[in-house]
Amino acid sequence: MQVYSKDEKHLYGTFLSIPDQRLRPTGKPIITFDERAAGFPEAVRAWFYPGDDFGHQFVYPKEKAVALAKANNAPVPSMPAELAVNTTKPAGTVNEPHVMAMKQAPLKAQKPTEGEVDISEVFVAQAPPTDQPQLPAELPKTGSLLPLIGLVGLLSIGASLGLRFAATRKEF
Repeated sequence: MQVYSKDEKHLYGTFLSIPDQRLRPTGKPIITFDERAAGFPEAVRAWFYPGDDFGHQFVYPKEKAVALAKANNAPVPSMPAELAVNTTKPAGTVNEPHVMAMKQAPLKAQKPTEGEVDISEVFVAQAPPTDQPQLPAELPKTGSLLPLIGLVGLLSIGASLGLRFAATRKEF
């Protein structure tokens, strides 16, 4: 994820994130924070755009992820420490090789017990929903022939009344 200024001319930073999900979307942006000790800056946990229930959970360098996992007693996604340099480069100097290195980074999850596990063991990867609903291969049978039989019956009655009326008109 790259964060730009409002006019999109100034790059503030490039950040690695994994998908995150909320139960209900809201009409405004939501930013959640992890708890930090007094005197430490707040740590952004996740960012959700207005109207979306899928957002971005931020990945931290290993050392920061270990500290956050201990402080919050919850697993925190982590990346190798050497990739942290890519997020803090001055605006305009984050180039494609750095972005590609971040995309291909081996991600782990730091547990509160200082253990490190594969990220897939802790965070379930879910693809965001597509705009197109998935249609079943075959639609369910919800109708019957009863309305058609009723319509044929009404048309038969109408036809017989019409013939009877026509027959009685000719006799006079």
